[in-house]
Amino acid sequence: MDAIPMHDPETGEKLSAATPAATVVIFRTDPAGGPPLLCMVERSAKMAFAPGAAVFPGGRVDPDDHALAERLAPDLNGSEGAARIAAIRETLEETGLAIGIVRDGARPPKHESDAARDALNGGALFSELLTRFGWSLDLASITPWSRWRPPGSLETRIFDTRFYIADAGDAELRGVADQTENTSLFWAGAQTVLDRADAGALTIIFPTRRNLERLALFGDFASAKAHADGVPVRMVLTYVEERADGKYICLPDGHGYPVLDEPIERALRG
Repeated sequence: MDAIPMHDPETGEKLSAATPAATVVIFRTDPAGGPPLLCMVERSAKMAFAPGAAVFPGGRVDPDDHALAERLAPDLNGSEGAARIAAIRETLEETGLAIGIVRDGARPPKHESDAARDALNGGALFSELLTRFGWSLDLASITPWSRWRPPGSLETRIFDTRFYIADAGDAELRGVADQTENTSLFWAGAQTVLDRADAGALTIIFPTRRNLERLALFGDFASAKAHADGVPVRMVLTYVEERADGKYICLPDGHGYPVLDEPIERALRG
C-alpha cells in the first residue's frame, strides 16, 4: 500500500516530488433519516491551495506524526501510520472534533479537545498533547478510502493525499472552523454538496467532486466501509486525455469511482 510509483502509468513521465497529506471524511447519522451527513470545511479565499473551496478536513503530514507512528503504529507499513495520525491531528486542529482520539474508552470531553486545539494552533506538538491529556489514538477507527497524487503536468502544488473515512454514529458533534485556513464548517449529505456546487452555491475541486460522487453511492457508513474494505487502495494518478471535443482530466478505472473524467475547462483543480 505504501509503494510510490516513479512514473505516471498513462504518460510515462517521471513524477514530481509530492508533499504527503491526509484527510478524513467524517460520517454522522442524519437525525432526519436522510443519507449520512459528512463534515466539510470551506477554505479561506486567501489560501494558496483550493482557495474558497469546500473540502474535507485534513492537511500535511509533519515530522511529529512520523515520530508518533514509529512509537504507536509499528505494525503499519511505512508512512501509513503517520498519515492516519496526521488525519486525526488536522481534523482536531481545523474543526475541534476529536475523531480517533480516546480517553478512558470514550471520546474526550469538549473542553479538553478545545484546549488541545488551541494548543495545536499555538504551536504545540500533538505528541505532547497526548501525554498532557492522557489520550490514546485509535488508528483502526479510520478506514483507508483512497490515495490521490496528480502528476506535475497538472498542478503546481503536488500533494500525495491519503483519504480516510470515519464514523461518528449519532453523536451530536459541534465542530467549528479554525478561522485561519478555513472560514466555515458544515454537515451535509454527499449528493447535497454536489447539488449545491452545481447550483453555484459553493466550490469543490476535482478530487473532492469525484470522492463525493463515490460517497453518494452509500446510504450508511457500514456500506461505505464494506466497499472501502473491498477496494484495495492504490494511488490514483490523474492524467489529461485529448478527445475530439477537447481535453479531459481523467482517472483510471478500478479505484471505486463512478465518474472517471471531466472536461478540463470545468474541472477545478486547486
